[in-house]
Amino acid sequence: MKAAIIALTVGAAAGLLGALCGVGGGIVMVPAFTAALGMEHKNAIATSLAVIVITALVATINNARPQTIAQIDWRIVAIAAAGAAIASWWGTDLMHQLRTPILTKIFAITLIVFGVKMLITK
Repeated sequence: MKAAIIALTVGAAAGLLGALCGVGGGIVMVPAFTAALGMEHKNAIATSLAVIVITALVATINNARPQTIAQIDWRIVAIAAAGAAIASWWGTDLMHQLRTPILTKIFAITLIVFGVKMLITK
């Protein structure tokens, strides 16, 4: 029961931040799943990606409504999705091959680099 409450809370935070900031919920879910639920990093990544499918679908449906301010550029969606689909297949295979400490470092460095860039860019 405790794990379910933690998972629900993490999911809600990830969904909110994802919808507000356009980030994948993995920024929230991967660290939370590893710290709060004791998941191995690889399991947290795979679980997070599965959750993101649902959150992305729901947010996309909401953003595609005619009355919403945010407009989706479907041409960019098609192009970016093609590249993302190919890269994510390769990336998943790579994730399985890498050791957990390496994945954790890659994740942390990525968050730091993009976080600092966002802080110093107008």
